[in-house]
Amino acid sequence: MATTSRAASHTTSRASSHTASRAASRASRFEALGSCLPDRVQPSSELVATAPQVPELPLERLTGVVTRRVADESPGSAEHSFGLALSAARDALRNSRYEAGELDVVISTSISRSKGGNIYYFEPSFARMLIEELGAHRALHFDLSNACAGMLTGVQILDRMIRQGMVRNGMVVSGERITPIARTAAAEMPRLRHPQFASLTVGDAGAAVILDESEDEADRIHYVELMTASAYSHLCLAMPSEHRADLAMYTDSGTMQARDRMKIWSTFYGDFLAKNGSDFASEGFDYVIHHQVTSRFIDVMQGHGAESFGAPMPRSLSVVEHLGNTASTSHFMALSHHLRAGTARQGAKYLLVPAASGVVTGCLSVTISNLGV
Repeated sequence: MATTSRAASHTTSRASSHTASRAASRASRFEALGSCLPDRVQPSSELVATAPQVPELPLERLTGVVTRRVADESPGSAEHSFGLALSAARDALRNSRYEAGELDVVISTSISRSKGGNIYYFEPSFARMLIEELGAHRALHFDLSNACAGMLTGVQILDRMIRQGMVRNGMVVSGERITPIARTAAAEMPRLRHPQFASLTVGDAGAAVILDESEDEADRIHYVELMTASAYSHLCLAMPSEHRADLAMYTDSGTMQARDRMKIWSTFYGDFLAKNGSDFASEGFDYVIHHQVTSRFIDVMQGHGAESFGAPMPRSLSVVEHLGNTASTSHFMALSHHLRAGTARQGAKYLLVPAASGVVTGCLSVTISNLGV
């Protein structure tokens, strides 16, 4: 009996070791991307024309935003937050090898939560409504919010779930109809330097990404790490307008984008790389996608990165010029656009860098070789 017990124990130990080894070796990848843009294109000049108190507002020159997409708010339109998310999710499924019913998880990360008119939904959750519309009835589903880092936060959680063997695949999706804050800002701003100026840069969009298990290092999320410096959470706040029945956003851009705040990312990322025995140059990135705040912000981040890491920064992929800042969807709108346009290539290594209210920063390193777009 003792011999049998020892043999069984040895077998169990080997099985446990194999399971732990398998879990440690798992990784995820981007399997498919989807996106949705409203039909209406609004030039910055048109938005500026609705700001009577700042008639000479040089919006395009200061931000680099030439146009943005604006959702149709007329009765019956499906271009609300939920509709944009749903269309993006369906687009991702068209580009995927999975059917909706095969999804294990659906994570909704929208900041804006409109679904017809100006009604905002918190219950039932967007994720619950999405799985019903998509037919993903077996999927675990939940909403999460982390400002403009929402989709990257959803990817981080789903990546961990796949690595741990909890699920095989899943979708992270967001729909953002945020241009009402631009309309509010244009109507209310009394001067150029005002906390609502950043609201003039936003655009509407939906994005979705499907993850599954990676079988090849040439198609893999290498790591995704986020951190929050909550001491600065008051620097950008969305809320009902102080003067009218609409939404508004108040941002202390000068303080938020000061040099010591910009250094949070490079310090965090540099420390992360050092702890893992690497440095920026050794990572060999082909492209970087920053949060699409403004063209100037992206240029400053690129310059600061090169200075901090002592190495050239990879080519920056941007869509802010034509889409504006689309909040939580911005990284995936940029990735989708450049892959579809052929201005970024499959097989390349990408660095995605969040810069969200909170203040949230971090890094997502991914090599993309077989992404359905």
